[in-house]
Amino acid sequence: MEQLLKILEDNARLPVEDIAAMLDKSPAEVAAMMDLARAQGLIKGYKTLVDWEKAGVNRVEAVIELHVSPKKSRGFDDIANTIASFEEVESVLLMSGGYDLQLVIKGKTFQEIALFVAKRLSPLDDVLSTATHFVLRTYKKEGKLYQMDEIDERECTML
Repeated sequence: MEQLLKILEDNARLPVEDIAAMLDKSPAEVAAMMDLARAQGLIKGYKTLVDWEKAGVNRVEAVIELHVSPKKSRGFDDIANTIASFEEVESVLLMSGGYDLQLVIKGKTFQEIALFVAKRLSPLDDVLSTATHFVLRTYKKEGKLYQMDEIDERECTML
């Protein structure tokens, strides 16, 4: 099962027949394994990584550090689940170290993200403080390189 999951993680668009050949199994066996993995909650979904900048679409991404006050009986779960339910939130991670939760937020503008933090996130009772970091450029995401356009040497100057 682990081999199948790694193959799908690298490229979920591979045909079942190709995966079957890689695993030395029949396509029916691989399809059954995939169905079982979905039923067990091992596969959470399939996603395409899009280079929105290259596509000419304005999208802003921010990483937000949160200090929160955990509940006695549930720890961080209650506040993390509340935050995860917001549509703008792409991911919520419990962290060790200097802060408690890390969020990844996506929006159309810097202002949209700033308003989300100010009006929806910061007012939550369990949120003690936030630190927002805007992503300026993505070089690698989920193991995939975002290829940079070739630099035109005529634009470079030597000092």
